[in-house]
Amino acid sequence: MSKAAKKSSTVDCALTGTALLQSPYFNKGSAFPANERRIFKLEGLLPSNIQTLEEQVDRAYKQFKNQDDPLAKNTFMSSLKNQNTVLYYKLIQEHIKELFSIIYTPTEGEAIQNFSGLFRKPEGCFLNIFEQDKIDNNLAQWGLAEDIDYIVVTDGEEILGIGDQGVGAILISVAKLVLATLCAGVHPNRTLPVVLDCGTDNSTLLNDDLYLGIRHPRVRGKNYDAFVDTFVQSARRLYPKAYIHFEDFGLGNARRILETYRPHLAVFNDDVQGTGCVTLAAVISGLHLIDTRLAASRIVIFGAGSAGCGIADQIQRAISAESGTSNGDAAKQIWCVDKPGLLLRSHGDDLTSAQVPYARDDSEWTNKRHDDLLSVIKEIKPHVLIGTSTQSKVFSESVVKEMARHTSRPLIFPLSNPTKLQEADPKDINQWTEGRALIATGSPCPPVEYDGTKYEVAECNNSVCFPGIGLGVILSHARLLSDKMLYAAAKALASRSPALQDPKAGLLPDVTDVRELSVFIAMAVIKQAVKEGLAQVEKIPNQNSDLELWVREQMWEPIYRELRFVESNHADRKAKDEMGVAAVNRPGR
Repeated sequence: MSKAAKKSSTVDCALTGTALLQSPYFNKGSAFPANERRIFKLEGLLPSNIQTLEEQVDRAYKQFKNQDDPLAKNTFMSSLKNQNTVLYYKLIQEHIKELFSIIYTPTEGEAIQNFSGLFRKPEGCFLNIFEQDKIDNNLAQWGLAEDIDYIVVTDGEEILGIGDQGVGAILISVAKLVLATLCAGVHPNRTLPVVLDCGTDNSTLLNDDLYLGIRHPRVRGKNYDAFVDTFVQSARRLYPKAYIHFEDFGLGNARRILETYRPHLAVFNDDVQGTGCVTLAAVISGLHLIDTRLAASRIVIFGAGSAGCGIADQIQRAISAESGTSNGDAAKQIWCVDKPGLLLRSHGDDLTSAQVPYARDDSEWTNKRHDDLLSVIKEIKPHVLIGTSTQSKVFSESVVKEMARHTSRPLIFPLSNPTKLQEADPKDINQWTEGRALIATGSPCPPVEYDGTKYEVAECNNSVCFPGIGLGVILSHARLLSDKMLYAAAKALASRSPALQDPKAGLLPDVTDVRELSVFIAMAVIKQAVKEGLAQVEKIPNQNSDLELWVREQMWEPIYRELRFVESNHADRKAKDEMGVAAVNRPGR
C-alpha cells in the first residue's frame, strides 16, 4: 500500500460546489464545517445546521431501519455508498452485527440475482469475452501503475450458493472489497472490482429482457482460458503491485486457475483458501482445548468439493509445516468422504485433481465398510468431523454419538450454507454429545444449552480471515502468497480464540472484532513473507510493537479529514478525486 493510503489529518481537494458534493470520497454532507463551506463554495448548497459524523450516523441508521425488507436495506446502503464513503463505512462499523448480513451474504445474493432490474449506476470494470482485444485499455483507465492495491475478480459462475449469475456477479466483487476496507482498512479508492462476462447458462437471465450481460451460453474451453489469462497478464502489467483475489469461479475452474497463477504472482481464492484458513484456525483452537497436536489428529471431511478439498489442503499443509513431514504423509491423517463413500484410489478417473491426494489405498480397507460415513468414523475414530456436503441432517444421531464415543470433546463442524443445508443442527449435536462437542458452523448460530450451561457456536466466517491476509500481502508487497503465509494467518486467528480463555466460548472470534483481528493476521502474514524472502517492501519493522504500529498507520479509517483547497492546475489525481474511478488517460493510449 503506497503512502497515499496512509492516515493523514489533512487532504488536498481541487473540487468545489456541486462537484464536491457529488464526490463520495470527499463529500461530508451536513458535516462540512463553516470554513470549508466558505472555501469550497458550498454556502447555499447545504442546510445551515452543521452536524457531526456521529449525528449523521444516527440519522442514516434510522433511515436504514425504515426500509421494508433486507433487499430494500441493501439498496439503501448501496445508495449511501455512492453518496458518502466515510458515512457508509462508519454506519456499518457502528452496527456491524446487524448490517453484515445486509451488505454481504445472504442479502447480497438477492441483490445479485436482481442486478439488472435494480441497476442504477455502474460500479467496477466489466470485461467482455468477445472483446478480449479491449481488456488492456479497459483496465488501464482505472489508474496508474501505483494506484491499485487490491483487485477482486469473478466470472459469476458459482455465486454465494445461488449458481450462475452472469454479469450481476460484479456485486460480489464489490462486496468483497467493501469487506476488505471495513475489516482491514484497505483504502477504498485503491481497489478494483472486476467481472469477466463469459455469458451465462442461467436461462432465467437469458430470457430476461432487462438482463445487462452477454446474451450467450457461457463460453468455456480455450477461449475462456485465453480470456482469464489476458485479464491476469494485463492486470499484472498495468498494476504490478496489485493483489488479485479470485471469487466465485465455477467448480471446474476455481482451483485450476488458482494453481496456474499462484506460483507466479500474489493471488488468492477465498472459496478454496479462505474457507480452508478459517476452518483450520477453528481446528487448531479446538485441538488445543483437548490437548491434541494437529500433527497427531485424525480428521474426516464429508463433502469433497472445492470447499472440502480446500479445507483438506490447508490442514494438510499445516500438518506438514508443523511436523516436517511431506504433504503426502500429512494427507494420510485426512479422510475425505463424498458421494461414493470414502475416496479410494480405485475410483480412478472419477476423482477430481483436488481429490487425488486424499484417495486412500484400497488395501487399507479390505473387508471394511467404507461406503457410508458412520462406518468410516467407527474405523478411523477421528477427532474432527467437517461437513461441506450441503446434505441436510447427514450428521445423524448415530454419527455424532460415535464421534463422542472415542474423544472427550469431538470437533464437529457442519459448515454447509445456507442453514437449511447444514449437516446437523448445532442444538442436536450439543444434546447428543451431552454438551461436550466443540461446534462451528458456516452461518451465524445462537448459543446452545445443555444441563443449564450455555455454549457459544463458532461461525467459520471467511471475513474474519481474508481481509487480514490481503492487508498483509499489500503492505509487504509480497511477490507470492505462500502456503506458510496462509498457515501463519490461520495460527494468528486461532491465537485469538475466545475458547482459549473460556471453554464455553466459541472457537473463533466474532465478526465484531474483525478489524483488530486483521491487524494481527496481517502482521503474521508480513513476518512470514519477510522470513521467506517474498516481501518487496524495505525496512519493515522487526519488533512486534513497531510492526503493529506500522500496520495500523496504513489502515484507512472512516473519519472526516480536513480539506485543503488546491487549484486544479496544481492538483494531483487524488485531489481531483480520480482515484478508484475510470478517469485515467495513460501515456501512449
